[in-house]
Amino acid sequence: MEPLIEFKNVCFEYTNHDGDHIQALENVTFNIFKGEFVTIIGHNGSGKSTLAKLINALLNPSKGVVIIKGMDTKDLSKLWDIRRTAGMVFQNPDNQMVSTMVEEDVAFGPENLGIKPEVIRLRVDEALKTVDMSGFARHAPHFLSGGQKQRVAIAGILAMKPEIIVLDEPTAMLDPIGRQEVLHTIKRLNKEENITVVYVTHYMEEAVEADRVMVMENGRIVIEGTPSHVFSNVDDLKNMGLDVPQATELAHELRKAGFNIPSGILKTEELVGVLCP
Repeated sequence: MEPLIEFKNVCFEYTNHDGDHIQALENVTFNIFKGEFVTIIGHNGSGKSTLAKLINALLNPSKGVVIIKGMDTKDLSKLWDIRRTAGMVFQNPDNQMVSTMVEEDVAFGPENLGIKPEVIRLRVDEALKTVDMSGFARHAPHFLSGGQKQRVAIAGILAMKPEIIVLDEPTAMLDPIGRQEVLHTIKRLNKEENITVVYVTHYMEEAVEADRVMVMENGRIVIEGTPSHVFSNVDDLKNMGLDVPQATELAHELRKAGFNIPSGILKTEELVGVLCP
């Protein structure tokens, strides 16, 4: 199977306000396949948001190659095809609202692709239904909750029929209920629609829902694997300034205290099952 996303020895360098050259990514190589749900974690400045923007061709690598469904992101003639393939949802839902009505906002992307109005109508209805926002089609976006706004932003991407959705900390500005709404929507799109998801987050409880986790530090991927594998490296993650899920940390401390607790515990229910069989 050919990968849907390929990074080959990718570097990205930028110049800050003082004229210093900053290496945001250094020799990053990985593949992501169709239908995967991959989470990227790391402290601020680790390079995870830069990596996300490279997938959508908002940035181009200084060195190396980024290939999206066989298309080189440096090929300007493929730019729109790449962005139709890989849609992007950002952290602040308010910055993504462009219209005064929800259905018009969702239609914005397909309209810019020159899609026929009757097709747009079908896509908007389908996208809003997919994110459970059909009942809000004629509402004003500024009256919605943060989680609802973010679901509308996701619907706007879905209306363009992407194969990949890249989400750059989409729940960072939301309350716990909004975070649950958005994560539930993303998981359903991944499992039911087979949409490939690249999910940047600093919430470890969200990261455990992925098929694979990539941990970034200083522009490199330093740990990669299943959530169970990655979060079993509790001390290494702590040394990087990262948290681990609460159940994982408690299990780790119990093991150090001499209790017979298996590694790889990620959720409270799993720990309860071990402690109270």
